[in-house]
Amino acid sequence: MDKVALITGATRGIGKQIALTLAKQGYNIALNYRKENEELEQTKKQIEENKVECFAVKGDVSSFEDCEQIAKQVVDKFGKIDVLVNNAGITKDMLLMRMTKEDFEQVINVNLVGTFNVTKSVINYMLKARSGRIINISSVVGISGNAGQTNYSASKAGIIGFTKSLAKEVASRNILVNAVAPGFIQTSMTDVLKDEIKEEIAKTIPLKRMGTPEDVANVVKFLASDDSSYITGQVIQVDGGMLM
Repeated sequence: MDKVALITGATRGIGKQIALTLAKQGYNIALNYRKENEELEQTKKQIEENKVECFAVKGDVSSFEDCEQIAKQVVDKFGKIDVLVNNAGITKDMLLMRMTKEDFEQVINVNLVGTFNVTKSVINYMLKARSGRIINISSVVGISGNAGQTNYSASKAGIIGFTKSLAKEVASRNILVNAVAPGFIQTSMTDVLKDEIKEEIAKTIPLKRMGTPEDVANVVKFLASDDSSYITGQVIQVDGGMLM
């Protein structure tokens, strides 16, 4: 396999696991990051252990100009982009009455506008190839909402609408567009929670546990593969049954 996957926000957490999982499937990986960090080289090394190429490409997804350069650099390097995973995202949780305009706009700009920026920069390459997979990482709170996350929930709900609309636009060119909506996933963001809080969260989940980055990455692996060739415009929840 000489397929190429571009993954945004891919140096840690869910993005890193997606990169590693696709690398194990033989994908060459374009690893997007916003700023230098100690995990970048470690992630790159782990990916390359799978005998594939890893190309680290710097850029801020909230900048359209950066995204154009990201896409161009990846195509210059590998000649194509078969799979795009829009994973980059941030949170700035706060009740609306205390949330600043900047807190709202920054989350929207990274999570939702960033998804537009990267996809817009990549889509022409896929259209010319008449093939591609676009997988957007949303969230269950984009479906259910969550107190203290009006900005985050709005951004993730927007990604769902974006996914469904784009899926209709590009289906005739054999480009499949789907979203994955994780629930509570064990990452560095949840590691800071006290054990008793984690236990309370687990009680609200039918499977009685939080998910892992691997749980999300395995669904992305499926959506990127030929096994999903008749699936587009869908939102797959990876939440242990939390939201039914």
